[in-house]
Formats: sequence, structure tokens, C-alpha cells
Amino acid sequence: MRRALTAAAATATALLLAATPAAAHGGKPSPKPPAVSDIADGLVTPLSAAVGAHGTSYVTQNFAGLLTEVDKRGRTSVVHASSNGEEVGGVSYRDRTLTFTETSYDEMGNPAGSTLRTLRLDRHGDPAGPARTVADIRAYENDRNPDGRFAYGFRDLPASCAAQFPEGFPAEYTGMEDSHPYATTSLRGTTLVADAGMNAILSVSDRGRVRTVAVLPPQPAVVSAEAAEQNGMPPCVAGRTYWFESVPTDVEVGPWGQLYVTTLPGGPEDDSLGARGAVYRVNPVTGSVREVADGFVSATNLAVSPKGDIYVAEMFGDRISTVKHGGPRTVVEITVPGAVEWSGKGLLATANAFDPTAGPTDPPQGRLVTVDLHAKHGHHGHHGR
Repeated sequence: MRRALTAAAATATALLLAATPAAAHGGKPSPKPPAVSDIADGLVTPLSAAVGAHGTSYVTQNFAGLLTEVDKRGRTSVVHASSNGEEVGGVSYRDRTLTFTETSYDEMGNPAGSTLRTLRLDRHGDPAGPARTVADIRAYENDRNPDGRFAYGFRDLPASCAAQFPEGFPAEYTGMEDSHPYATTSLRGTTLVADAGMNAILSVSDRGRVRTVAVLPPQPAVVSAEAAEQNGMPPCVAGRTYWFESVPTDVEVGPWGQLYVTTLPGGPEDDSLGARGAVYRVNPVTGSVREVADGFVSATNLAVSPKGDIYVAEMFGDRISTVKHGGPRTVVEITVPGAVEWSGKGLLATANAFDPTAGPTDPPQGRLVTVDLHAKHGHHGHHGR
């Protein structure tokens, strides 16, 4: 049942076709939605973004292996391209430095290698040299496997039932060696990484020392007879609890230095088993993890304002929502949002992160947009990280 984010566009397309609109899980669009304005378009899988200096933004074109600068007039230029087709993602900006991740894949489309990289910019915003590798994230996973102590799948399942699972579909297992660093941010001179394969939040020093800050706990869900049939499980599991992986997709620093993390449910990312995406708060010192809200459909990114307001991109829910009373409330409907960042005036976001209707020769439809919250919420923010 492992379903971490991967670079398999076919898988993403299938999930999009199965997705349900936001209204189906209780969201009610605002009667006066914030204004959404395009900055740039024609982007390939824009899954992460960052706010830079002087009106400049940065966006990753993940499956094209590109890190792109977008100036305040919407003009785009590539500041980094991976050398061998590696996925480029997880961009963040601080002090004229871009931090991002690269992930390579094997012949089966599984993550094979992953690194954390930085690119220094000069005072004009141009690259001051080539990108440098800070840490080998996959090597750390192979050595430590932080979620290896967790049991996933069904617990105490009778052997007769477990034997009915198809080959390659484990009824129960422990955390596997897998790394897909998906998001980055900075805190007190270190880089924080949300790794969607490792199910962990990492801290990486400037010298490349990696340590585990927290591992996201397994997420239980009761499997109905219908869900068992839809997901290829034997009928004997109906009514039993399956412990899914919690897949972190973003990490941001909120007020008082607390970390906020979005997670996918580690199983079907649509709402066939319920809207199970969640937001957690993580203490970066103790590593304690506490759920803040749930009920999101594919929470792939989040932004936190200086006041502590949380905004979540629900990719397969086609909306950006905010956390209210432990659950989501729609802020604005956006088609397939991939990323959301606090900009100081509102939100920077990506749209059309995937297009399930596009053919192989169709032009890319990804967009970078702004969401003006000032008039609606009265926020006065700071410069984004």
C-alpha cells in the first residue's frame, strides 16, 4: 500500500482522474474568493515554489529537472538544470541562497538516489557558480532508516488471511529504505527537509551533517469491504484497521519556531478511504509530533503566516484551504495546486501541477499564481523565507 509521491506521471494522472472535487469533502467556497493572478505559465509539473528578493520567485519544474526564476514581470529563466534528468524539487530561498533537492530513479520508476543541494546567487540574482551538493540524503536513509521501527499494514492479521494477499502486496511490513526529499526550509542556520519516502523530517547542517528531527507516526484507517475490493485486498480484511505510512510533503517554520508539516495518507491519495491528509506540528528540539488538523484531500504543501494562519494546497481537492477548528475550510478554488507559500501580501501558489487530459505533445499547462488575501483577511506579513 505504499504510495509516496513519485515521478511517475501516469500514476499521478490516474489519481487525478479518481479525485473528487473539494465540495465533496465538506469545503464551502468563500462567497468572495481572493483574487488569483497569473505570474507565469507553460510550466512542467511545478510542485514547489519559493519567494525570493525584490519581487522574484522561484519554481521547480520537477519532472523536467529544472529550477526556474520568475521575475516580477513574469519573465522566466532557468537557473539550474539537473545533469542526468534527476527530478528537481523542494526549493526554498534564504539570504541569496536557493536550497533544493534532486532525486534520481531506477528503471522501475522508484527513487534510487537523493541529495540536498544549494545554489548561491550574486547581488543581481544570477547564479554565482554551480550548485553544490550539501548532503547525500539517500545514504543517510540507507544507514539509519528512521521509520524502520514502525509496523505498517494490518496488525495481528490471521495467517490464513495474510496468505490471500497477491504477490508483492505485503499484508504487514516495517519501514523500508526509501528516500524522496520533497520540501525544504531553513531554521537557525540549518536546513529542514521533508522526506516523502523516509516519512521523516530531517535537519541538515551547512557542513552536511544529517540528523532525524521526527518521524511521522503511522496513520490508522478501517478498511471497508468496498475499499478492500477497490484496492486489491482479500475480503477477509473488511472491518480491520490498516496502518498507513504518513508521507510528509512540506515543512514550514511557524510562530515560536514550531514546525508545521503536511502529510499524504500513504495509501490512495483521493478520498476513497476518506479525506485523510493531515497537518502536524513538530517540536524541532524534542521531536514531538502532534496532529493539528485532518480531513484534507492530498495535502501536498502548506504556508504559515506570521500570525500562525495555516494554508494548505489540496492537490486532488482542487483548492487551497485554511485550518479552522481542526479541519479545512476553502480559501480559494485552484485547479490541481502543487505548492503554496506565504509571500507577505498573501500567497504564492502553483496551479495545474498535473494535467490529466494533456497528451504527450501538448504544451505544459503549469502556472505560477498569486492569491491576494489582504482585502479578505487583513494580513500584514513579512518577507517569505
